[in-house]
Amino acid sequence: MLGPMKMEHIPFGTTDWATLPRTEHQGVTGQAFWRTAHFGGVRVRMVEYTPGYLADHWCSKGHILLCLSGELETELDDGRTFTLKPGMSYQVADGAEPHRSRTATGATLFIVD
Repeated sequence: MLGPMKMEHIPFGTTDWATLPRTEHQGVTGQAFWRTAHFGGVRVRMVEYTPGYLADHWCSKGHILLCLSGELETELDDGRTFTLKPGMSYQVADGAEPHRSRTATGATLFIVD
């Protein structure tokens, strides 16, 4: 059994996500807007998907993802789908199940990877 994740060399701090630069990432349809912070080797993002967003790729990066608002559908490359509503999360390891996201209504997510 593995122990807890080690987060080292990160002094205490607060993040005002509204002040971080917002970068646009085009999907097959819709856009994703990221606000990104790095803490040691950990990337943390606040991501907003516009209504009708469909990711333009299958992702193999591991994430811990929390849905803050809206509704997110995540599809795995084996055909399974999972719907996240506010307060729900998913977690997946690097190189585990390739996945992609879509949303009909839009969604805001908090992602650690």
